[in-house]
Amino acid sequence: MRYPPGVSQSDFDRAVRQFESSIGAEWVFTDEADVDLYRDAYSPLWGEEEEKIPSIALAPQSAEEVQSLMAICNEFQIPVYPVSTGKNLGYGGSAPVLTGSVVLDLKRMNRIIEVNEENAFALVEPGVSYFDLYNYIQEKGLDLWIDCPDPGWGSLIGNSLDHGVGYTVNPYRDHFEAHCGMEVVLADGDIVRTGMGALPNAETWQQYRWGYGPWMDGLFAQSNFGVVTKMGFWLSPAPEAFCSGSVQVMRYNDVHELVRITAKMMYSGILNSNAGVQSPMQFAIGQNPEMQERYERANEEDIRILDEFARSNNTPFWSSQFKFYGPREIVDSSWEYVKRQFADIDGVRYQDQESLNFPMSYEELMQTADENHLGVPSMSVFQLGNRSNFNPAGTNGHLGFSPVVPMTGEAVLESNKVLVRVLREMGGNTVFNVPPYSYHQRTFTILVGFTVTRDADTNRKTREIFRELVKVAAEHGWGEYRTHTAFMDDCAAAYSFNDNALLRLQQTLKDAIDPRGIISAGRYGIWPKHIRDTEGKGVATIKVSKEKEGDSNV
Repeated sequence: MRYPPGVSQSDFDRAVRQFESSIGAEWVFTDEADVDLYRDAYSPLWGEEEEKIPSIALAPQSAEEVQSLMAICNEFQIPVYPVSTGKNLGYGGSAPVLTGSVVLDLKRMNRIIEVNEENAFALVEPGVSYFDLYNYIQEKGLDLWIDCPDPGWGSLIGNSLDHGVGYTVNPYRDHFEAHCGMEVVLADGDIVRTGMGALPNAETWQQYRWGYGPWMDGLFAQSNFGVVTKMGFWLSPAPEAFCSGSVQVMRYNDVHELVRITAKMMYSGILNSNAGVQSPMQFAIGQNPEMQERYERANEEDIRILDEFARSNNTPFWSSQFKFYGPREIVDSSWEYVKRQFADIDGVRYQDQESLNFPMSYEELMQTADENHLGVPSMSVFQLGNRSNFNPAGTNGHLGFSPVVPMTGEAVLESNKVLVRVLREMGGNTVFNVPPYSYHQRTFTILVGFTVTRDADTNRKTREIFRELVKVAAEHGWGEYRTHTAFMDDCAAAYSFNDNALLRLQQTLKDAIDPRGIISAGRYGIWPKHIRDTEGKGVATIKVSKEKEGDSNV
């Protein structure tokens, strides 16, 4: 057994007996074979000394049992790492940031407490997956849609708290933006409800998120300040129809007008779904060293030759896909309106894609271009690691570098060049590269996917490249929106305005809300005080605060 750091064997053994008394011995997992199931299957540290491995795992079934367990952990200062379903592969899975932590596995808390069709919301526990809620809605025949991320086995609560995203319409595709009200167990076992949930017998807990006074919900996303045991989500009324189409422009510099018009329509609400900017020429350019060099340099002569190269291939330089949901008349009219907005771009092309009417059977939905865009959860994302011509050996997993960049043509060009240059110079082995995509309403996110193997040398190289990308991106003003646990300190350090003032504020909150530092130590770079002081975590931040000690202006 791997004991939690700083906890004696005798104290830990006493705590285990109390855990067993609290939730039943069968739900306290101490055998190594059981605990190893909580290792990160996609860990870029696999088999190395630095790999993050838990001590034991606990599986409570209610908020009351969570309260009891947190009180025990708080008494013995045992670090605990809550996971909803532990399925966020590529971001750390169910393994803790601090080796030896006790995993608090919430997947047995899987009640769908309420789904309200008239007011389009759901109230669920952490163990409820996208598959669970989708199947519940289908079985009840409710006229509602969910929005889901790529892997349907994930938790609504877990994905939302990690700022996960999906593919349908605003505000539902930003899963934390679509949440409304939560119940949280604090480190000392106290339990609070946010928003209108703080009002006894509240009737609008899942309808009015702000409640009264300071809004607290954001404190519990991408943090380690509490354990969320219930959460509400807004759902979308099922649309009548869907259509999609692409706009294709022919020249290198057309990207500026393509993105400008797209952004304007998003900001005005005409486009209420996500869109991206792809380059159909990217593969051909990447296979031609001369053209790749010209693409990265991109002076006036280079751009002229690149445009000729695209013209000779009869291939658009850039394209964007647009999706529309709603009544048939509005869907079709919206697509026609969007096409008119791009009509002044010389040589612009349009391609009609899918046109669907609902309801459709599950079998019909699975035959569409992408079921996730229609609110249907699946597991198709895991095909990325399959053996293929591009990836002949297959992989043991992947992880993603995902900076957020402005929604401008300039940012599309610059980010593409900068990241490609780093990858080429450092020999990056990527399994997928997703070009700028508007997962969130007013920015683009880029996804660079790295393969994860069981070879330590390969993984060390991947970590080196990943950290260089974090550094270079930050130099250009682009930051990660979420990351794998192995890189949380690196990404937190990049948000360094005013000597890491944001991290210092987060540490102050941590010390106040969780003074013994037991919840998810190190998650998103937030370490409890006793570890910061003794292990050197957050050392730059501590140095700054000590230097400023006694300064009345700070």
